[in-house]
Amino acid sequence: MVNRRDLDPDASPQAAYGARLRRMREERGLSQVELGVQAEYSGTHISQVENARKLPTLRFSRRVDLALETGDSFEREWREMTHGALLEGFPEYMEYEGRAAELRLFDTGIVPGLLQTPEYAQCLADSKVRRGAITLEQGDDLVSVLAERQATFTRPHPPTMMVVMDESCIRRQVGGPGTMGAQLDRLLEFAEQPNAVLQIAPFEIGERRALYLPINLLTLPDMTVIAYAESQTRGHLERESMAVWPLLTAYHHLQAEALSHAASVAMIQEARKGYL
Repeated sequence: MVNRRDLDPDASPQAAYGARLRRMREERGLSQVELGVQAEYSGTHISQVENARKLPTLRFSRRVDLALETGDSFEREWREMTHGALLEGFPEYMEYEGRAAELRLFDTGIVPGLLQTPEYAQCLADSKVRRGAITLEQGDDLVSVLAERQATFTRPHPPTMMVVMDESCIRRQVGGPGTMGAQLDRLLEFAEQPNAVLQIAPFEIGERRALYLPINLLTLPDMTVIAYAESQTRGHLERESMAVWPLLTAYHHLQAEALSHAASVAMIQEARKGYL
């Protein structure tokens, strides 16, 4: 057995997860290495999760559920553990996001999460921790959840993604020059994808910017459109068409006023030169 230590399951949700994983594994007579083989992880990785030294991920939870034949219990425990750092309404939104056929995103000031590099996302989480808005563990959860969300868009048939960003998203430096430069590179890589449309809403459009708050619009496989928006302290998922369609109309107006895909790429390339 690799590096075992006793944990108090009441110490933290992460400790409870690790203690339960160890108990379920031992009940089935499996070593950490044997479970690792079945779950496609190393025995060391299993040990680190059991000892609360490494945060479990969604993929990890699903793999151990499959290996231990525990239904979706570890996945559900992971969701309960990580969602404490998320705004109200966002966990439910993620369920829809993962199966959307098309996404329309608009953001201001900050690059949309699905397009953030790990370093950019970590800078934002660290800032919240320093301000005392979240705990260090919750900051780690935010970065972990974002990585899991991004992973769903590498599937064989990813959804169409239409992204409009206010110009402030590429002008506001997050982290050092290296972090911001790499983030702009990531946007340029995204723009090359066949399922991507990227537009910048320049400062010069002024009052013609039809949306003033970030919004996510999802088209589901049955062609239903839902919306998700956030205030500073909570999120709201909107399913009623009477409320969603005006937002969709505003998004169309925003796209018409924003720079074209090619012109937006050129603006990002110009901004990138400031971080060489």
